[in-house]
Amino acid sequence: MTHASILLQAQPGAGGGGPQFWIMMGLLMVVFYFFMIRPQQKKAKDARKFRESLQKGSKVVTIGGIHGRVLEVAETTVLLEVDSNVKLRFEKSAIAMDNTQQLTEATAKS
Repeated sequence: MTHASILLQAQPGAGGGGPQFWIMMGLLMVVFYFFMIRPQQKKAKDARKFRESLQKGSKVVTIGGIHGRVLEVAETTVLLEVDSNVKLRFEKSAIAMDNTQQLTEATAKS
């Protein structure tokens, strides 16, 4: 269907239902916003907030699955120590999650 045929169907008397069509389209857009767009924006905002709050000494996991401890935080990069005397520099956007809490819980169970 082309855009013109959709608009022609929306005309009263053309079988499109007139205002009912536009009400349904509006409701569809509202539902789409609340179930698709808004949660994605919130998730992106939380990830950005987490990356800005990275501190030296935090234990993190990268999007590639590398576990390490933050040694240095620059404006766009993070220096991680992944083993003794093994240091890797990552973009902040490559840091997926904080692992400090999980490690302390695991050692408490032991």
